[in-house]
Parts: sequence; C-alpha cells; structure tokens
Amino acid sequence: MSYGEWAPYVPVAKRRAKAAKEMNKLKKKGIEIEPIEVQGRKIARTFWGEAWCNHLERFSDYENRLPRGRTYVRNGSVCHLAISKGKVEAIVSGSELYRININITPLSANRWKNVRKQCAGQIGSMLELLQGRFSDNVMEIVTDQNKGLFPKPSEIKLACDCPDWAEMCKHIAAVLYGIGARLDHQPELLFLLRNVDHEELITAELDIQTATSGKGKRRRLAEADLSDMFGVDMEEQVKPSRKKRVASRIAITSKKTVKKKAVKKTIAVKKKKKAFIPTAAAVTKLRKQLMMNASQFAKLAGVSPPTVTNWENGRGKLNLRQCNLDALAKAAKLTPEQAIRKVKRIR
Repeated sequence: MSYGEWAPYVPVAKRRAKAAKEMNKLKKKGIEIEPIEVQGRKIARTFWGEAWCNHLERFSDYENRLPRGRTYVRNGSVCHLAISKGKVEAIVSGSELYRININITPLSANRWKNVRKQCAGQIGSMLELLQGRFSDNVMEIVTDQNKGLFPKPSEIKLACDCPDWAEMCKHIAAVLYGIGARLDHQPELLFLLRNVDHEELITAELDIQTATSGKGKRRRLAEADLSDMFGVDMEEQVKPSRKKRVASRIAITSKKTVKKKAVKKTIAVKKKKKAFIPTAAAVTKLRKQLMMNASQFAKLAGVSPPTVTNWENGRGKLNLRQCNLDALAKAAKLTPEQAIRKVKRIR
C-alpha cells in the first residue's frame, strides 16, 4: 500500500487479537503496557476526565475531528497510553498498530502562579483536589479555556505514523479521549503533563507539628483573666493540706498506671485485628478503600497489573511471597492520600 491510500477494512475482533499478540511481545521485553479500558458509552465519568474532554471539544479546531476517535477508544483500540512530563505516548490498533506521540507545552510560570493565587485557601486536602470536590469558583478557575490548567490547541503538538494526511487522524483523536479516561483514575497525571506540582494548590492542611509543640510555653490563665473572659466570679481556692496532696498524687499515679495498661491492651488488640489476611476479597476491598485502579495498586504492591487481577479473581487465602505480603500489610495502614503520594514517588 502506497502512502496516502486507505488500508483494507479489518474487523475489530481480528484487530484486537493482533494487538494483544503485539502487546504481549512488548511485555516480554519489559515494557509496561497501560491500555485504556472504557466501560459503557461514557468515556469519562469524574470531574477531571470530563473537564479534559469538554475543554478540547470547546475548540473549533478539534470539535469536528475528535468524534472520529470516540468509537476507537470505546472499543478498546487504545492498546497503550503512557503520560509523562509534557508528553503522551500511545499505541492504537487500526488496520495496523500505529504509534502516537503528543507533546504538550508546560504550563507557564505566570499562569500557574495565577491559578494558585486564585485558588488560595479554597482546596483543603489532597483528596478534595484529586476527587475534584471543590467550589464552583475553583472549578471555573482550573477549567478556564485560556487561563486554566488545560492546554490550548497551540500548546499541543500531534504526531501519528498512520498514512492519514489529516493533522488529527482518528487514532490521535482516540488518544486524546483516552487521556480523559486515564484522568478518571489518575487525575494527578494532568499536573505531571503540565509539569507543575499539584500539592502547591493545597493550602489548608493543618500544621500538626506547630499545633502540638509547646515545650515550656503553656501558661495557665490567671483567675482574674478567666473572670474577665467568661464574665463570672471565680472563688478563691483554698490550698489543700499536705496529707490530702499526697493522697491525691497517689490516686492520680494509680489512675495513670491503670490507664496506660488499658491503652497498651487496646493497642495490642487493634494491632491483632488489623493483621492483613491475603484473600481475593481482602485485596479487592483494600484497592477500593485506597481508591486505586489495578495499575496504581500494582505499583503500590510492587507487582504487575495482571497479578493484581489474578489475586482478585482467586479463591480463598492467597499463597503469596513474603515480600508481597509485607507490601500489602503496609498498604493496609495507608490512607488514600498517603497511598497516592507513595505511588507518585515510585514513578
């Protein structure tokens, strides 16, 4: 077939089989394959995924061309899609396997500074940020067509090795929608793509160290201050006798000893209860509890995504290696926020 001619039609089932074979070859070479899997007709379902797709569809350069890729991304033709700093690399199954490279200009320092300034004090935690749970005002800021976080067409460079002469072929269109689907599960990748640190948007976290430190600085309010503060008269306290003071100290010490023993016993019981039993149901529950997809959870556990799938499809207690057991036990003690940060460091 010469360049510019249309390739003969290949049924979807046949394309999938061929693509699966090629992906397995790449896996054997040690390449991590990250396919896009869309459930149902809707490509993106969360705030970040929908915001990405809606943003691109608002530009006249894209609105007439993007629909060409919807069928491709829905039927699983995006075999691989990897996002890194300012770059998206993908493989799409068509008449042949085509490689797509998308380069995106980093967010300018001034634009990022402006977004941070406008969002200051309005995003309380990492969980709120990644789940897109914030006010209409913040949503308008981050999704602004010209001043927000998403790239404009002039900031996106597209390339596909298929014979289609159009700047945006259906394979590229499928990948652009695939990015939206990926942001559904890994919204932090948008910030990686724009080369900015999403943690800089969070300004309302408590400084626990400052709140709890107070060595030698705690002072009791004088009775006169308490009277002024609450508008009541404070009775003058009578100094207790030495015998009563000694008895009081003994009682307090005894209570503290009993309390410490009770706390130790409670901690021991809790630790015993929290022991992670590696069953298929327990692995699935832990992954959902950490709000992760199979790819993210696999990184956290130090295994491949297919291994996680095999674990979750297993029966009874899983026979795992000690290193896997240790990784799952550690993961069970993490919050979703801590788990996301750990996966980010693994990258």
